[in-house]
Amino acid sequence: MRTIGLGLMGFGTVGTGVVKLLQENRDVLEARLGARLTLKKIADLDIVTPRPVAIEPGLLTRRAEDLIADPDIDIVIELMGGFEPARTLILSALSSGKHVVTANKALLATHGNDIFREAEARGVNIGFEASVGGTIPVVKTLREALGGNHIRSIFAIMNGTSNFILSKMTDEGEPFATVLKQAQALGHAEADPTYDVEGIDTAHKLAIVLSLAYGRRVRLEDIYREGISHLTPQDIDLARELGYRIKLLAIAVEREGGIEARIHPTMIPFNHLLASVNSNFNAFHIIGDAADSVFLYGQGSGMMPTASAVVSDLMDIARDILKGISCRVPSRALHEASMPDIVILPMAELKTNYYFRFSAVDRPGVLSKISGILGQKDISIAAVIQKGRKRDGAVPVVMTTYKAREADVQAALREIDRLDVVMGKTQLCRIEDESL
Repeated sequence: MRTIGLGLMGFGTVGTGVVKLLQENRDVLEARLGARLTLKKIADLDIVTPRPVAIEPGLLTRRAEDLIADPDIDIVIELMGGFEPARTLILSALSSGKHVVTANKALLATHGNDIFREAEARGVNIGFEASVGGTIPVVKTLREALGGNHIRSIFAIMNGTSNFILSKMTDEGEPFATVLKQAQALGHAEADPTYDVEGIDTAHKLAIVLSLAYGRRVRLEDIYREGISHLTPQDIDLARELGYRIKLLAIAVEREGGIEARIHPTMIPFNHLLASVNSNFNAFHIIGDAADSVFLYGQGSGMMPTASAVVSDLMDIARDILKGISCRVPSRALHEASMPDIVILPMAELKTNYYFRFSAVDRPGVLSKISGILGQKDISIAAVIQKGRKRDGAVPVVMTTYKAREADVQAALREIDRLDVVMGKTQLCRIEDESL
């Protein structure tokens, strides 16, 4: 039986999961491939700490360069994370004619244009299914299964940590800080959760998804991003009263002249497919012009779900090697030389529905002042909720709007927040509701 040699860079949680899956499912993999996937070397700075898998000590090295120099290694698996030395090592592996599999979403979102161009120039494959959605096959779906479609829109939950926090805040009424500590204790959030709760991790994934869905080069900094740390149980309760759940969504919509690309907390109706995606699960709701509605759901992170996606790429590349071919499907569905830059529409031109929560002094004429400013900016009110009555202090006043332009909304809120009857900064949340 033919052997295909593998080299693993990074023997952390996911790397351990890959080794575990290759060992435990060896018979299944060999039966499906007609070949044997064999680990030749594992590189990691820490080769002393025991892992929950048994390996031969001779496989371990601290020098990742050893994998690239080994002629018996056909595929390099990069699970180190970070930008350097991962970027340099991947480019070196590609230029040496080795295929690469990576889960490094941050690297691909930032330096992917160079990496994919090098892979195509060298005629080798690069697999990156594990970089987006964990075990969910969204890369393969966009690149192959929906290859005959114009992608009209993608609405997705791409970060399990944020979804876990919002689910717990919704179900238990606890504030953000309390639920974050719970998520950290359970291992769903990092000690520094910034990348997750401020939408940075989601932006990395959306950049990759955009390049696949629209066949365009993407600049990460062009994607609008807003996190969840400012949300309160009060807003979540008010959303429920209005018939919505709040989710951190990655949104891509094809419009005339370009693509909307944005990440922010979003109110969606209870009956929306994504509204029932809870805990640390991820999901993608994709609309194609021919396929119509496609829904993908599953674990978006974790040792074994991510390892599953890595091994899926290994099998795809192994099949190409066995056939003596490579790059049968372009890495990003379009040849790199013919891939233009994406046009991402300015956030200021977005038109959608909005939720506002004002902290307003309870006195006559306050609502008319607020609604008057909104009206001057062509913002029409759909519903109003006023909670409680206080002789002194502020009460929450909630408004939802019909479709309005983001630039007009921001201008109106700046003016409203300067009113002497409004206390503090107005809370805003965008609404995606086709019935409004």
